[in-house]
Amino acid sequence: MTAISLKQEKIPSIAFGTWSWGTGANSGEDIFGNHLTEEELQPIFERAADAGFTLWDTAAVYGMGASETIVGQCIKGRDDIFLSTKFTPGVSEEPMEASLDQSLSRLGAEHADIYWIHNPNDVEKWTSELIPLMKSGKVKHAGVSNHNLEEVKHAASILEAEGLQLSAVQNHYSLLYRSSEEAGIIDWCRQHEVVFFSYMVLEQGALSGKYSASTPLQSGTRRGEAFNVEVMEKLDSLLEMMGTIGEAHNVEPAQVAIAWAIAKGTVPIIGVTKPRHVDGAAAAADMTLSEQDIKKLEDAAKATGVDIKGEWEKRME
Repeated sequence: MTAISLKQEKIPSIAFGTWSWGTGANSGEDIFGNHLTEEELQPIFERAADAGFTLWDTAAVYGMGASETIVGQCIKGRDDIFLSTKFTPGVSEEPMEASLDQSLSRLGAEHADIYWIHNPNDVEKWTSELIPLMKSGKVKHAGVSNHNLEEVKHAASILEAEGLQLSAVQNHYSLLYRSSEEAGIIDWCRQHEVVFFSYMVLEQGALSGKYSASTPLQSGTRRGEAFNVEVMEKLDSLLEMMGTIGEAHNVEPAQVAIAWAIAKGTVPIIGVTKPRHVDGAAAAADMTLSEQDIKKLEDAAKATGVDIKGEWEKRME
């Protein structure tokens, strides 16, 4: 079989994520404080897909199937959607193929355009389980998430030995958390034609411009605890800089953070729950930050001293 690089695919510059879609364990309900249903999300999905945002990222673990189920209902009747979903080692006790089959059933799809190994728990075992799925056509492109550089290289070598390739890496990457860049992962991806997807670019809303120390994130949620009032006070200068640069481009701070991630050569994954998120992504995709803008943003981010990783993450360095 001839492998097709993900870079040869016509994918948008921004992917839309659905972690916050649906309720239940590990869903938008307990992470973001959302209670979003298919009826509320369908028109938002259609608005986004019609605008060219056709890459949708989900996972079996998001709401323990709830997110995939809603995505599956939304994509019915469309043939232009690029589906990205994930297998999470340690959560599912089943073989990868059984988990994939369940994901595909919920999605109403015959294959996954990108299938991710969600964490580096036993790289040898789980990367090897991808091989028959890729050869059968159930998985078109393989990706790894939350892997460090050594683990990325190991996964790539396992696939290469079978004439296959690693197509994508997905890690936490934002103005406040550049661990994958500092560890050389983004450079490695660039050198090997691997697409780097950046998640939590807006730090779950902390960099959206919507929140501050005086207007904090919702208490009782995971993001509200991570970005509490004390942390948000430290972000004042960065948010001010984002606002200034945004005004020069006639956009909001959130669009500045997204445009920064694109300028760094990554494909940001943005959570979408409202029509304005779709419009904002379109604005971010159209803007170009200067090298001076990028330096100002990165200097302001470093000066905050804020460096928060998810509880599921490990350092990439």
